Amino acid sequence: MSEREDAAAVSDLTTRRRGRPRRTESDAVGTRDRILVAAREEFSERGYEKTSVRGIAKAAGVDSALVHHYFGTKEQVFEAAVEVAAAPALGARDAVVEGPLEDVGERFTRFIFGVWENPATRMPLLAVVRSAVNNETAATVFRRLVATQLLRRIADQLELPDAELRAELAAAQLVGTAMLRYVIKVEPLASVDVEQIIARVAPVVQNHLTGP
Repeated sequence: MSEREDAAAVSDLTTRRRGRPRRTESDAVGTRDRILVAAREEFSERGYEKTSVRGIAKAAGVDSALVHHYFGTKEQVFEAAVEVAAAPALGARDAVVEGPLEDVGERFTRFIFGVWENPATRMPLLAVVRSAVNNETAATVFRRLVATQLLRRIADQLELPDAELRAELAAAQLVGTAMLRYVIKVEPLASVDVEQIIARVAPVVQNHLTGP
């Protein structure tokens, strides 16, 4: 949808709202939540490129103008959906950066696999990753969120000249392993007990973060 069409849709919504009872704050929150749930499902099933604002609106049972009203463009809807999906995980990220550097590798590893092992956070994350893998716009949104909300905080704790590179290499180790286990489902990695994976991967992550 073009910017002109976006503006027309919002204008149309404003016109049709005249004479209607005023929406309460709880109504607005409920509508936003429905849109985000629908957006996450649409991005998961169709990928970023094939998902449209109109499709999200239809799945949420609202007018497409409401999607634009609350979130803006499709990219902004995707970013909001990513933030909601990542919120439970990011809420626990302080556990990674707090504590001695001697075992930060294990904390980081347990954090990442804890997110993937939990069905409540794994399914939304799968939707995000699948979209990010296939579309640069989606990848940029995901990359920005991960960099600002997680990797930068870990790098700040290292206090080393190449701290950002170290944090990114550690993340690459973990993301690659998670992709093979949860997305591509390569055996026996997909079926082995997660504690075995943590025991083998954590020392590698620790070396990336604090090794010579």
